[in-house]
Amino acid sequence: MPATADKLITAKEFMEMPDPEDGTQQELVRGEIVSLPMPSYKCVECQAAIAYMLRHYAKTNRAGRVVTESGVRTEKNPDTVRGPDVAYWSAVSLPLDAVIEGYALVPPDLCVEVLSPSNTPKLIKQKIKEYLFNGTKVVWIVDPEDRSMKIYRSPLESRSLEEDAVLDGDETLPGFTCRVSDLLS
Repeated sequence: MPATADKLITAKEFMEMPDPEDGTQQELVRGEIVSLPMPSYKCVECQAAIAYMLRHYAKTNRAGRVVTESGVRTEKNPDTVRGPDVAYWSAVSLPLDAVIEGYALVPPDLCVEVLSPSNTPKLIKQKIKEYLFNGTKVVWIVDPEDRSMKIYRSPLESRSLEEDAVLDGDETLPGFTCRVSDLLS
């Protein structure tokens, strides 16, 4: 059921909808469903590497939870639900024993977006703003083509890292370190 100008979709209705039969990814943007192109193999491989590294960190340290492409509600009335490529919640933000039904009610501590050819700078800027204004502490924008990443703690300020740099998880991921190149393959 597509959203119409008369009837905006809520986050709850969006969550309860079946996945599209063609495998298209979707997000809810101010009550309207937006279809996204399927990511390339390179982007998905990068997403898997990031999720693996973060999950290993989270499990080893009992530090938190990691998911891929789960809905994150960034706006209400009308609702917006984004699907970051990878999201991390610390155990403080989302206790390890908490049962989650639907979307987590608290924002992730970290959202990661892996750039693909269909990501416009405008869309990425909008997602960064939404995540940070919703309470996410840090956003990583990973560029597998350029073999680099940017770290945002504010929509207007970022720190760039090239593939040979060492990424430090700072207070969001205490004790986490890896080479940027490890996230890119």
